[in-house]
Amino acid sequence: MSDRWVIHLPVIAPDLHRARIFARSAARLLAGLTARVEPGGVTVSAEDQQGVRHWVFCDRPLPGGARCTLPVDHTAPCSRR
Repeated sequence: MSDRWVIHLPVIAPDLHRARIFARSAARLLAGLTARVEPGGVTVSAEDQQGVRHWVFCDRPLPGGARCTLPVDHTAPCSRR
């Protein structure tokens, strides 16, 4: 059995765009409170299609080992902020 557990917290949003905005905000807030939050792994899904997940953050690797923290659909170069 794993030593890691994942929290699934359903939150209702009216559409994919607003679900991603809320998820980004919640992940950033929680990441500021504890290093145990992995924002790059945040996804959202429709309530009746929870197996179809949509990424929230880009999470591409950056030089030096950091990850991109911009929204998944960004058009600017990847960045930590």
